[in-house]
Amino acid sequence: MELISPFVEKRLKNNGALFFKRIMERKVVSLRKLGDTRSERVRFERWIGNEKVTTANLIKTEQARLRPIVKNRHVLAIQDTTELNYQKYANRVKGLGTVGNGKDKGFFIHPMLVLDAETTACLGSAAIHIENRLEGASDNYKKLPIEEKESYRWISTAEASKKTLLEANCVTFIGDRENDIYEFIDRIPDEKTHILTRVWHDRCLENGGKIFSHLGKQNEAGQMLVQVTQDKRNKREKREAILSIKHSEVVIKRPKPCTDKAAAKTIKLTIVEAKEINCPTNQKAIHWILLTTHKVTHFEEAKQIILWYRTRWNVEQIFRTMKKQGLDVESSQIESAESLMKLAVIALCAAIQILQLVLARDGTTNQKTVDVFSEEEQNVLGMFLIKLEGKTEKQKNPYPKENLSWASWIIARLGGWNGYKNERPGPGTMAWGLRRFQGVFDGLKLLKDVCAG
Repeated sequence: MELISPFVEKRLKNNGALFFKRIMERKVVSLRKLGDTRSERVRFERWIGNEKVTTANLIKTEQARLRPIVKNRHVLAIQDTTELNYQKYANRVKGLGTVGNGKDKGFFIHPMLVLDAETTACLGSAAIHIENRLEGASDNYKKLPIEEKESYRWISTAEASKKTLLEANCVTFIGDRENDIYEFIDRIPDEKTHILTRVWHDRCLENGGKIFSHLGKQNEAGQMLVQVTQDKRNKREKREAILSIKHSEVVIKRPKPCTDKAAAKTIKLTIVEAKEINCPTNQKAIHWILLTTHKVTHFEEAKQIILWYRTRWNVEQIFRTMKKQGLDVESSQIESAESLMKLAVIALCAAIQILQLVLARDGTTNQKTVDVFSEEEQNVLGMFLIKLEGKTEKQKNPYPKENLSWASWIIARLGGWNGYKNERPGPGTMAWGLRRFQGVFDGLKLLKDVCAG
Protein backbone atom coordinates (compact mmCIF):
# COMPACT_ATOMS: atom_id res chain seq x y z
CA MET A 1 0.00 0.00 0.00
CA GLU A 2 1.54 3.30 -1.02
CA LEU A 3 0.89 6.92 -1.88
CA ILE A 4 1.65 7.65 -5.53
CA SER A 5 4.69 9.94 -5.46
CA PRO A 6 4.63 13.20 -7.47
CA PHE A 7 8.39 13.67 -7.17
CA VAL A 8 10.94 13.09 -9.91
CA GLU A 9 13.89 13.56 -7.56
CA LYS A 10 14.86 10.09 -6.31
CA ARG A 11 15.59 11.17 -2.72
CA LEU A 12 12.22 12.88 -2.26
CA LYS A 13 10.45 9.98 -3.96
CA ASN A 14 12.04 7.31 -1.76
CA ASN A 15 11.71 9.23 1.50
CA GLY A 16 8.05 10.03 0.78
CA ALA A 17 7.26 6.40 -0.04
CA LEU A 18 8.93 5.19 3.17
CA PHE A 19 7.17 7.88 5.23
CA PHE A 20 3.72 6.89 3.98
CA LYS A 21 4.43 3.18 4.36
CA ARG A 22 5.46 3.67 7.99
CA ILE A 23 2.22 5.56 8.69
CA MET A 24 0.22 2.71 7.19
CA GLU A 25 2.03 -0.02 9.10
CA ARG A 26 2.24 1.72 12.49
CA LYS A 27 -1.00 3.71 12.39
CA VAL A 28 0.63 6.80 13.90
CA VAL A 29 1.94 10.08 12.47
CA SER A 30 4.46 10.92 15.20
CA LEU A 31 7.89 11.30 13.57
CA ARG A 32 9.53 9.82 16.67
CA LYS A 33 7.46 6.64 16.31
CA LEU A 34 7.77 6.43 12.54
CA GLY A 35 11.56 6.53 12.43
CA ASP A 36 13.52 3.48 13.62
CA THR A 37 16.70 5.49 13.98
CA ARG A 38 17.63 9.12 14.55
CA SER A 39 18.74 9.25 10.92
CA GLU A 40 15.28 8.14 9.71
CA ARG A 41 13.53 10.64 11.97
CA VAL A 42 15.69 13.42 10.53
CA ARG A 43 14.94 12.21 6.98
CA PHE A 44 11.18 12.33 7.64
CA GLU A 45 11.39 15.73 9.30
CA ARG A 46 13.33 17.17 6.35
CA TRP A 47 10.97 15.57 3.84
CA ILE A 48 7.80 16.97 5.40
CA GLY A 49 9.47 20.39 5.72
CA ASN A 50 10.85 20.46 2.17
CA GLU A 51 9.44 23.34 0.13
CA LYS A 52 9.09 21.02 -2.88
CA VAL A 53 6.69 18.85 -0.87
CA THR A 54 3.49 20.92 -0.97
CA THR A 55 -0.10 20.22 0.01
CA ALA A 56 -1.09 21.05 -3.57
CA ASN A 57 1.25 18.38 -4.96
CA LEU A 58 0.03 15.78 -2.49
CA ILE A 59 -3.60 16.53 -3.35
CA LYS A 60 -2.88 16.38 -7.09
CA THR A 61 -1.35 12.90 -6.77
CA GLU A 62 -4.48 11.57 -5.05
CA GLN A 63 -6.62 13.16 -7.76
CA ALA A 64 -4.44 11.62 -10.48
CA ARG A 65 -4.78 8.19 -8.86
CA LEU A 66 -8.58 8.53 -8.69
CA ARG A 67 -9.31 9.79 -12.24
CA PRO A 68 -9.05 6.46 -14.09
CA ILE A 69 -10.82 4.58 -11.29
CA VAL A 70 -14.08 6.56 -11.59
CA LYS A 71 -14.36 6.14 -15.37
CA ASN A 72 -17.87 5.09 -16.51
CA ARG A 73 -19.19 4.86 -12.93
CA HIS A 74 -21.95 6.65 -11.04
CA VAL A 75 -20.11 8.00 -8.00
CA LEU A 76 -21.23 9.55 -4.73
CA ALA A 77 -19.05 12.52 -3.77
CA ILE A 78 -19.42 13.28 -0.06
CA GLN A 79 -17.95 16.42 1.49
CA ASP A 80 -17.65 17.57 5.08
CA THR A 81 -15.38 19.57 7.39
CA THR A 82 -13.48 18.62 10.51
CA GLU A 83 -11.13 20.66 12.66
CA LEU A 84 -7.66 19.55 13.71
CA ASN A 85 -6.86 21.03 17.13
CA TYR A 86 -3.23 21.64 18.16
CA GLN A 87 -3.86 23.89 21.15
CA LYS A 88 -1.62 21.83 23.47
CA TYR A 89 1.29 22.62 21.14
CA ALA A 90 0.23 26.23 20.46
CA ASN A 91 3.34 27.78 22.00
CA ARG A 92 5.60 25.74 19.72
CA VAL A 93 3.82 25.70 16.36
CA LYS A 94 4.13 28.72 14.09
CA GLY A 95 1.47 29.91 11.65
CA LEU A 96 -1.69 28.27 13.02
CA GLY A 97 -5.04 30.03 12.98
CA THR A 98 -8.02 29.34 15.22
CA VAL A 99 -10.61 26.56 15.10
CA GLY A 100 -14.32 26.39 15.89
CA ASN A 101 -14.29 27.91 19.38
CA GLY A 102 -12.37 30.95 18.12
CA LYS A 103 -9.55 30.43 20.66
CA ASP A 104 -7.76 27.10 20.18
CA LYS A 105 -5.03 26.83 17.55
CA GLY A 106 -5.48 24.55 14.56
CA PHE A 107 -7.02 24.41 11.10
CA PHE A 108 -9.87 22.80 9.14
CA ILE A 109 -9.67 20.06 6.52
CA HIS A 110 -12.54 19.59 4.06
CA PRO A 111 -12.24 16.54 1.76
CA MET A 112 -14.49 15.17 -0.98
CA LEU A 113 -14.75 11.42 -0.37
CA VAL A 114 -15.77 9.37 -3.43
CA LEU A 115 -17.74 6.11 -3.30
CA ASP A 116 -19.14 3.87 -6.02
CA ALA A 117 -22.90 4.51 -6.01
CA GLU A 118 -23.78 0.90 -6.79
CA THR A 119 -21.41 -0.96 -4.44
CA THR A 120 -20.46 1.85 -1.97
CA ALA A 121 -16.78 0.93 -2.44
CA CYS A 122 -14.50 3.71 -1.21
CA LEU A 123 -12.50 4.97 -4.22
CA GLY A 124 -10.55 7.97 -2.90
CA SER A 125 -10.72 11.74 -2.51
CA ALA A 126 -11.55 14.00 -5.47
CA ALA A 127 -10.45 17.22 -3.76
CA ILE A 128 -9.15 18.40 -0.37
CA HIS A 129 -9.55 21.94 0.95
CA ILE A 130 -7.60 23.24 3.95
CA GLU A 131 -8.77 26.35 5.81
CA ASN A 132 -6.35 28.12 8.15
CA ARG A 133 -8.41 30.82 9.89
CA LEU A 134 -5.86 33.57 10.55
CA GLU A 135 -8.41 36.39 10.82
CA GLY A 136 -11.76 36.77 12.54
CA ALA A 137 -15.04 37.16 10.67
CA SER A 138 -15.80 40.51 9.08
CA ASP A 139 -18.46 42.69 10.75
CA ASN A 140 -20.13 42.76 7.33
CA TYR A 141 -19.82 38.97 6.85
CA LYS A 142 -23.42 38.23 5.84
CA LYS A 143 -23.31 40.77 3.02
CA LEU A 144 -20.04 39.53 1.55
CA PRO A 145 -20.09 37.68 -1.80
CA ILE A 146 -20.11 33.91 -1.32
CA GLU A 147 -16.56 33.77 -2.75
CA GLU A 148 -15.31 35.73 0.30
CA LYS A 149 -17.02 33.51 2.89
CA GLU A 150 -15.63 30.34 4.49
CA SER A 151 -18.76 28.53 3.30
CA TYR A 152 -17.48 28.94 -0.27
CA ARG A 153 -15.40 25.79 0.38
CA TRP A 154 -18.57 23.74 -0.30
CA ILE A 155 -18.73 25.22 -3.81
CA SER A 156 -15.01 25.38 -4.62
CA THR A 157 -14.39 21.80 -3.46
CA ALA A 158 -17.29 20.57 -5.61
CA GLU A 159 -16.00 22.52 -8.63
CA ALA A 160 -12.50 21.06 -8.20
CA SER A 161 -14.02 17.59 -7.78
CA LYS A 162 -15.97 17.88 -11.03
CA LYS A 163 -12.65 18.18 -12.89
CA THR A 164 -11.27 15.09 -11.15
CA LEU A 165 -14.48 13.13 -11.80
CA LEU A 166 -14.83 14.23 -15.40
CA GLU A 167 -14.87 10.67 -16.78
CA ALA A 168 -17.54 9.41 -14.39
CA ASN A 169 -20.93 8.70 -15.97
CA CYS A 170 -22.78 10.47 -13.17
CA VAL A 171 -21.79 12.34 -10.00
CA THR A 172 -24.04 12.91 -6.99
CA PHE A 173 -22.67 15.40 -4.48
CA ILE A 174 -23.82 14.70 -0.92
CA GLY A 175 -23.62 17.14 1.99
CA ASP A 176 -25.04 17.77 5.43
CA ARG A 177 -26.99 20.85 6.52
CA GLU A 178 -24.02 23.23 6.15
CA ASN A 179 -24.15 22.39 2.45
CA ASP A 180 -27.64 23.93 2.13
CA ILE A 181 -26.34 26.98 0.24
CA TYR A 182 -28.39 28.50 -2.57
CA GLU A 183 -25.34 29.36 -4.68
CA PHE A 184 -24.20 25.72 -4.43
CA ILE A 185 -27.63 24.45 -5.50
CA ASP A 186 -27.61 26.92 -8.40
CA ARG A 187 -24.05 26.44 -9.71
CA ILE A 188 -23.07 22.78 -9.27
CA PRO A 189 -25.74 20.65 -11.02
CA ASP A 190 -25.45 19.98 -14.75
CA GLU A 191 -26.49 17.26 -17.22
CA LYS A 192 -24.54 14.53 -15.39
CA THR A 193 -24.08 16.12 -11.96
CA HIS A 194 -26.65 15.94 -9.17
CA ILE A 195 -26.82 17.24 -5.62
CA LEU A 196 -28.25 15.67 -2.47
CA THR A 197 -28.23 18.03 0.48
CA ARG A 198 -29.81 17.92 3.91
CA VAL A 199 -32.10 20.91 4.45
CA TRP A 200 -31.09 23.55 6.97
CA HIS A 201 -33.22 26.51 5.82
CA ASP A 202 -37.01 26.49 5.64
CA ARG A 203 -36.86 27.92 2.14
CA CYS A 204 -39.62 29.92 0.46
CA LEU A 205 -41.39 28.20 -2.42
CA GLU A 206 -42.55 29.72 -5.68
CA ASN A 207 -46.20 29.10 -4.75
CA GLY A 208 -45.88 31.20 -1.60
CA GLY A 209 -45.47 28.41 0.97
CA LYS A 210 -42.39 27.05 2.72
CA ILE A 211 -40.67 23.68 2.64
CA PHE A 212 -41.61 22.43 6.11
CA SER A 213 -45.31 23.35 5.91
CA HIS A 214 -45.47 21.90 2.39
CA LEU A 215 -44.08 18.59 3.65
CA GLY A 216 -46.69 18.46 6.39
CA LYS A 217 -49.42 18.35 3.74
CA GLN A 218 -47.90 15.40 1.82
CA ASN A 219 -49.05 11.80 2.19
CA GLU A 220 -46.68 9.06 3.31
CA ALA A 221 -45.23 7.22 0.30
CA GLY A 222 -44.13 4.19 2.34
CA GLN A 223 -41.97 3.00 5.21
CA MET A 224 -38.47 1.53 5.32
CA LEU A 225 -36.51 -0.27 8.01
CA VAL A 226 -32.92 0.81 8.70
CA GLN A 227 -30.29 -0.45 11.14
CA VAL A 228 -28.98 2.30 13.43
CA THR A 229 -25.43 1.67 14.63
CA GLN A 230 -24.22 2.47 18.12
CA ASP A 231 -22.41 5.78 18.62
CA LYS A 232 -21.17 6.27 22.19
CA ARG A 233 -20.01 9.80 21.45
CA ASN A 234 -23.59 10.89 20.65
CA LYS A 235 -25.16 8.45 23.17
CA ARG A 236 -26.89 6.66 20.31
CA GLU A 237 -27.94 3.09 20.91
CA LYS A 238 -28.01 0.31 18.32
CA ARG A 239 -31.59 -0.25 17.12
CA GLU A 240 -33.90 -0.90 14.21
CA ALA A 241 -35.63 2.26 13.04
CA ILE A 242 -38.83 2.48 10.99
CA LEU A 243 -38.73 5.55 8.74
CA SER A 244 -41.83 7.17 7.28
CA ILE A 245 -40.98 8.44 3.79
CA LYS A 246 -42.51 11.39 1.95
CA HIS A 247 -41.44 13.04 -1.30
CA SER A 248 -42.59 15.90 -3.48
CA GLU A 249 -41.39 18.15 -6.26
CA VAL A 250 -40.85 21.77 -5.19
CA VAL A 251 -39.67 25.03 -6.72
CA ILE A 252 -37.57 27.09 -4.32
CA LYS A 253 -37.05 30.86 -4.64
CA ARG A 254 -33.77 32.72 -4.49
CA PRO A 255 -33.47 34.01 -0.91
CA LYS A 256 -32.93 37.71 -0.20
CA PRO A 257 -29.55 37.12 1.54
CA CYS A 258 -28.15 35.56 -1.66
CA THR A 259 -25.50 38.04 -2.86
CA ASP A 260 -25.20 36.46 -6.32
CA LYS A 261 -27.81 38.35 -8.29
CA ALA A 262 -26.98 36.27 -11.37
CA ALA A 263 -28.24 33.14 -9.59
CA ALA A 264 -31.49 31.66 -10.88
CA LYS A 265 -34.61 33.23 -9.38
CA THR A 266 -36.17 29.79 -8.92
CA ILE A 267 -34.85 26.21 -8.93
CA LYS A 268 -36.93 23.04 -9.37
CA LEU A 269 -35.92 20.25 -6.95
CA THR A 270 -37.23 17.13 -5.26
CA ILE A 271 -37.70 17.05 -1.51
CA VAL A 272 -37.52 13.74 0.40
CA GLU A 273 -38.30 13.31 4.08
CA ALA A 274 -37.38 10.35 6.31
CA LYS A 275 -38.87 10.48 9.82
CA GLU A 276 -38.45 7.82 12.51
CA ILE A 277 -41.79 6.74 13.96
CA ASN A 278 -40.77 4.15 16.57
CA CYS A 279 -37.90 5.92 18.34
CA PRO A 280 -37.24 4.94 22.01
CA THR A 281 -37.97 7.75 24.46
CA ASN A 282 -34.31 8.06 25.52
CA GLN A 283 -33.04 8.45 21.95
CA LYS A 284 -33.07 11.27 19.40
CA ALA A 285 -35.31 10.35 16.48
CA ILE A 286 -33.95 10.31 12.95
CA HIS A 287 -35.43 13.12 10.90
CA TRP A 288 -33.86 13.93 7.54
CA ILE A 289 -35.26 16.41 5.05
CA LEU A 290 -33.29 16.24 1.83
CA LEU A 291 -33.17 18.34 -1.33
CA THR A 292 -32.00 16.71 -4.55
CA THR A 293 -31.89 17.28 -8.29
CA HIS A 294 -32.64 13.57 -8.84
CA LYS A 295 -36.21 12.98 -9.96
CA VAL A 296 -38.32 10.98 -7.51
CA THR A 297 -41.66 9.74 -8.79
CA HIS A 298 -42.33 6.78 -6.48
CA PHE A 299 -41.36 5.22 -3.16
CA GLU A 300 -38.47 3.06 -4.41
CA GLU A 301 -36.73 6.11 -5.88
CA ALA A 302 -37.24 8.00 -2.61
CA LYS A 303 -35.81 5.03 -0.72
CA GLN A 304 -32.71 5.11 -2.95
CA ILE A 305 -32.17 8.77 -2.08
CA ILE A 306 -32.23 7.88 1.64
CA LEU A 307 -29.77 5.01 1.12
CA TRP A 308 -27.38 7.28 -0.78
CA TYR A 309 -27.58 9.91 1.95
CA ARG A 310 -26.80 7.28 4.60
CA THR A 311 -23.39 6.70 2.98
CA ARG A 312 -22.40 10.10 4.40
CA TRP A 313 -21.29 8.34 7.61
CA ASN A 314 -18.20 7.16 5.70
CA VAL A 315 -16.63 10.62 5.78
CA GLU A 316 -17.15 10.68 9.55
CA GLN A 317 -15.38 7.31 9.74
CA ILE A 318 -12.47 8.85 7.86
CA PHE A 319 -12.25 11.69 10.38
CA ARG A 320 -12.34 9.27 13.32
CA THR A 321 -9.59 7.17 11.73
CA MET A 322 -7.45 10.29 11.26
CA LYS A 323 -7.87 11.29 14.90
CA LYS A 324 -7.65 9.52 18.27
CA GLN A 325 -9.43 6.35 17.15
CA GLY A 326 -6.75 5.75 14.53
CA LEU A 327 -3.75 7.73 13.32
CA ASP A 328 -3.99 10.40 16.06
CA VAL A 329 -2.91 13.18 13.69
CA GLU A 330 -3.59 15.81 16.38
CA SER A 331 -0.76 14.39 18.51
CA SER A 332 1.93 15.38 16.01
CA GLN A 333 4.59 17.67 17.46
CA ILE A 334 5.73 19.13 14.14
CA GLU A 335 6.47 22.81 14.70
CA SER A 336 5.27 24.25 11.40
CA ALA A 337 1.64 24.86 10.42
CA GLU A 338 2.49 24.22 6.76
CA SER A 339 4.06 20.84 7.58
CA LEU A 340 1.07 19.91 9.76
CA MET A 341 -1.22 20.56 6.81
CA LYS A 342 0.88 18.29 4.58
CA LEU A 343 0.72 15.64 7.29
CA ALA A 344 -3.08 16.00 7.45
CA VAL A 345 -3.40 15.30 3.71
CA ILE A 346 -1.18 12.21 4.02
CA ALA A 347 -3.15 11.01 7.07
CA LEU A 348 -6.40 11.47 5.13
CA CYS A 349 -5.09 9.29 2.28
CA ALA A 350 -3.97 6.64 4.79
CA ALA A 351 -7.39 6.72 6.50
CA ILE A 352 -9.07 6.21 3.13
CA GLN A 353 -7.03 3.06 2.49
CA ILE A 354 -7.98 1.69 5.92
CA LEU A 355 -11.67 2.41 5.22
CA GLN A 356 -11.38 0.60 1.87
CA LEU A 357 -10.45 -2.58 3.72
CA VAL A 358 -13.21 -2.16 6.30
CA LEU A 359 -15.89 -1.68 3.62
CA ALA A 360 -14.57 -4.63 1.59
CA ARG A 361 -14.85 -7.06 4.52
CA ASP A 362 -18.31 -8.33 3.48
CA GLY A 363 -17.50 -8.89 -0.18
CA THR A 364 -20.06 -6.37 -1.41
CA THR A 365 -17.91 -3.54 -2.77
CA ASN A 366 -16.37 -5.46 -5.73
CA GLN A 367 -13.29 -3.25 -5.46
CA LYS A 368 -10.12 -4.62 -7.05
CA THR A 369 -7.20 -5.82 -4.94
CA VAL A 370 -4.80 -4.02 -7.28
CA ASP A 371 -6.40 -0.69 -6.28
CA VAL A 372 -4.82 -1.07 -2.83
CA PHE A 373 -2.06 -3.71 -2.90
CA SER A 374 0.86 -4.08 -5.31
CA GLU A 375 1.58 -7.40 -7.02
CA GLU A 376 4.49 -8.03 -4.65
CA GLU A 377 2.26 -7.37 -1.64
CA GLN A 378 -0.39 -9.70 -3.04
CA ASN A 379 2.18 -12.49 -3.26
CA VAL A 380 2.95 -12.09 0.44
CA LEU A 381 -0.77 -12.01 1.25
CA GLY A 382 -1.07 -15.32 -0.60
CA MET A 383 1.67 -16.78 1.62
CA PHE A 384 -0.26 -15.71 4.71
CA LEU A 385 -3.46 -17.22 3.31
CA ILE A 386 -1.98 -20.73 3.35
CA LYS A 387 -1.34 -20.40 7.08
CA LEU A 388 -4.59 -18.63 8.01
CA GLU A 389 -7.18 -20.80 6.26
CA GLY A 390 -8.73 -23.65 8.22
CA LYS A 391 -9.90 -27.05 7.01
CA THR A 392 -13.63 -26.32 6.94
CA GLU A 393 -15.39 -24.17 4.36
CA LYS A 394 -16.34 -21.61 7.05
CA GLN A 395 -12.66 -21.12 7.84
CA LYS A 396 -11.61 -20.54 4.22
CA ASN A 397 -11.33 -17.23 2.38
CA PRO A 398 -14.50 -17.15 0.20
CA TYR A 399 -13.36 -14.37 -2.14
CA PRO A 400 -11.40 -14.43 -5.44
CA LYS A 401 -7.90 -12.95 -5.36
CA GLU A 402 -8.76 -10.08 -7.70
CA ASN A 403 -11.46 -8.81 -5.27
CA LEU A 404 -10.23 -6.55 -2.43
CA SER A 405 -12.40 -8.60 -0.06
CA TRP A 406 -9.82 -11.38 -0.47
CA ALA A 407 -7.09 -9.13 0.93
CA SER A 408 -9.44 -7.67 3.56
CA TRP A 409 -10.20 -11.21 4.84
CA ILE A 410 -6.48 -11.94 5.23
CA ILE A 411 -5.65 -8.62 6.90
CA ALA A 412 -8.58 -9.02 9.32
CA ARG A 413 -7.40 -12.54 10.25
CA LEU A 414 -3.91 -11.15 10.90
CA GLY A 415 -5.55 -8.55 13.14
CA GLY A 416 -7.17 -11.21 15.32
CA TRP A 417 -10.54 -11.78 13.64
CA ASN A 418 -11.72 -15.40 14.01
CA GLY A 419 -12.99 -15.64 10.44
CA TYR A 420 -16.65 -16.18 11.31
CA LYS A 421 -19.29 -13.85 9.85
CA ASN A 422 -21.08 -13.29 13.16
CA GLU A 423 -18.18 -10.97 14.09
CA ARG A 424 -17.35 -8.05 11.82
CA PRO A 425 -13.76 -6.74 11.85
CA GLY A 426 -13.56 -2.97 12.30
CA PRO A 427 -10.86 -0.29 11.75
CA GLY A 428 -8.92 -1.37 14.86
CA THR A 429 -8.69 -4.98 13.72
CA MET A 430 -7.65 -3.89 10.23
CA ALA A 431 -5.01 -1.60 11.72
CA TRP A 432 -3.47 -4.45 13.73
CA GLY A 433 -3.59 -6.75 10.73
CA LEU A 434 -1.89 -4.21 8.48
CA ARG A 435 0.80 -3.67 11.09
CA ARG A 436 1.59 -7.41 11.19
CA PHE A 437 1.47 -7.68 7.41
CA GLN A 438 3.76 -4.71 6.81
CA GLY A 439 6.26 -5.99 9.38
CA VAL A 440 6.60 -9.34 7.63
CA PHE A 441 6.54 -7.74 4.16
CA ASP A 442 9.39 -5.40 5.10
CA GLY A 443 11.35 -8.31 6.58
CA LEU A 444 11.02 -10.35 3.41
CA LYS A 445 12.10 -7.40 1.27
CA LEU A 446 15.14 -6.85 3.49
CA LEU A 447 16.07 -10.52 3.26
CA LYS A 448 15.71 -10.38 -0.53
CA ASP A 449 17.93 -7.28 -0.72
CA VAL A 450 20.58 -8.86 1.52
CA CYS A 451 20.64 -12.06 -0.54
CA ALA A 452 20.83 -10.06 -3.75
CA GLY A 453 23.78 -8.10 -2.37
